[in-house]
Amino acid sequence: MAGIARNFPSMAPAMYSYYFAVFLAAIQGAIAVTFTVPERAHTGNLRYAPLDSAPVGISFEFFAFPSYFTNVSATTQCLSNWKDLTGVWPPIRIGGTTQDRAQYDSRTSAYVVYTVSSAADAPASLTFGSSFLTLAGSYGGSVVIGLNRGKNNIQNTIDAAKVVVSEVGNLLAIELGNEPEYYSRNGQPIASGGWSPAIDAASQNDWALAVGSAVNQKPIIQSGNSNDSPPTWGAAELIATQNSTVKQYVKTYAHHNYPGGSVTSLMSHKGISSNLHVFDSDVAAALKEDKPYVLGETNSVSGGGAAGVSPTFGAALWTMDYVLRATYSNISRIYFHHGTVGNCQYCFWGRYSMGAPYYGAYAATALMAEASYLTALDDGTTNYAAYVSFDADGAPLRALLYNSDYFGGSGSRSSQTFELRGLAGSSLRAKRLTAESAMSRVDQGGTVTFGGQGFRDGDCKVTGTETFESLTVSGGQTTVTVKASEALLVYLQ
Repeated sequence: MAGIARNFPSMAPAMYSYYFAVFLAAIQGAIAVTFTVPERAHTGNLRYAPLDSAPVGISFEFFAFPSYFTNVSATTQCLSNWKDLTGVWPPIRIGGTTQDRAQYDSRTSAYVVYTVSSAADAPASLTFGSSFLTLAGSYGGSVVIGLNRGKNNIQNTIDAAKVVVSEVGNLLAIELGNEPEYYSRNGQPIASGGWSPAIDAASQNDWALAVGSAVNQKPIIQSGNSNDSPPTWGAAELIATQNSTVKQYVKTYAHHNYPGGSVTSLMSHKGISSNLHVFDSDVAAALKEDKPYVLGETNSVSGGGAAGVSPTFGAALWTMDYVLRATYSNISRIYFHHGTVGNCQYCFWGRYSMGAPYYGAYAATALMAEASYLTALDDGTTNYAAYVSFDADGAPLRALLYNSDYFGGSGSRSSQTFELRGLAGSSLRAKRLTAESAMSRVDQGGTVTFGGQGFRDGDCKVTGTETFESLTVSGGQTTVTVKASEALLVYLQ
């Protein structure tokens, strides 16, 4: 660097830093990150996760669910777009904070009954009728229904559960309460005599037995449903309190997760990997019981999202990588929460506009569509990710490459070279997930595309011409360039 200083004697220290950063970026991009695609699944020194037929799902806030399916035109089409990739409707979960404010009312013909001072608010209390559950039962994919435990009215919950079982033919599970660690601070009656993980576990177990036996269904309960980071309030802690009778009623174990942070930290591959490692012990505990583990409610930032983070393309890239890393970590399904219609920064779609994160979920679904296994070729300690999906016979199906270096829209955009080895044939096709920058927002006129295509505001229909890039394979390898804040899906068959 002394030589550089002599060439620019009048240059300010800040300019030295700038040129040094540019120099490092150029060197970094010139050094290829190399990954070898396994010839078959379950070979090499890699871990392989089995795939659910539709790992990416949606969680609808309880009170808002009917509105999403009766007043938001994009809902059915957005879900159908994923079905077009996988062949099955994505899973949905109906629950959230307002499930513990909701009481079943057999007399009402309305989906839900409540009052709010503003359409942007969630109701403090509400009732719902059997039509609510009939609407849920009309959905083509699997459904998880969240019912009230916080009010401590177990007979009302049993009455509701009986209608759930009769009306929701595609029912996967019933939740009994949402994020119980907050019951005490929220003044829920069930916590009035004191509350702790141990007291909650005993309550969960008692209610699982009571509701499960009342509807004569097993396994039927999605257990857990807390939001605080494990191990406290986690699945392993809960499982340790359950006897064999309780476990017979448990269908799945679930946890919630909202990583938060800035766009830069959120979309960081290293950060995503670190965040998901928190669940490793809980996942292992669930799998030991032969029960799936799911993220029953999740999204970028809690409370409906953050305006400067949740609607951005960076959040779309987080969504994509988060889904894939979670699935690779043996988390069977990931349900992205959608809250109040019209007041939801992290929602994938609304009445009038699309959200950038939908594109990330779509790209992740495209990688895993009709695949049976997934592996990660990287160790999660850098900004560069590589995943490979495999078909039922174990043959490589697709690969996804992700450059999580942040590009905010100003200055030059760096790039990273990826070298894929172990390939067959002489050429491959690829689709690029890209935008002007990590801060691009579809709802503010920004352009996000996947393979040259987008999704139309208001109805979620696919727009544009599908565009594939052609990759030359020589000697079993190909080299591609992925810009900062960008991803590439490579078709291996």
